[in-house]
Amino acid sequence: MIAELLDLFVRGIARIHEHILALNDSSAYFLTDKQLHFVVMGIAGMAFLFVIYPLFLLLSKKHVLVIAWIYVFTVLVMLSFAIEIGQGLSGTGTMDMRDVISGLAGFLLLFFVFAAVRAVLHFLTGLFRHKD
Repeated sequence: MIAELLDLFVRGIARIHEHILALNDSSAYFLTDKQLHFVVMGIAGMAFLFVIYPLFLLLSKKHVLVIAWIYVFTVLVMLSFAIEIGQGLSGTGTMDMRDVISGLAGFLLLFFVFAAVRAVLHFLTGLFRHKD
């Protein structure tokens, strides 16, 4: 299922890329590949920022762990892909999507164990605080 979602995402990005290239080719203001990357990634980054900033601001009031989890998960996704691409390019291994999924599943499992232990400790702490 994840591989199919990733494939759908990659195909969508490819369609958007082709559309942007077609717009650029038909424009009187033709941009180089580097200029297109500069403009598109700049706009995309700011669009993400305008969505993520208010969300993180809201979460920061009581849910800093959620922000930390999002950050760590994002870094792990990027690191997993970098490792797999590095293995493929260097010949030290094979690029395998299942390796990415397995690594992320390990993080998710350990995080859920951590969250369960944390929830139990918060519950017990709350019980003892209310006994006074």
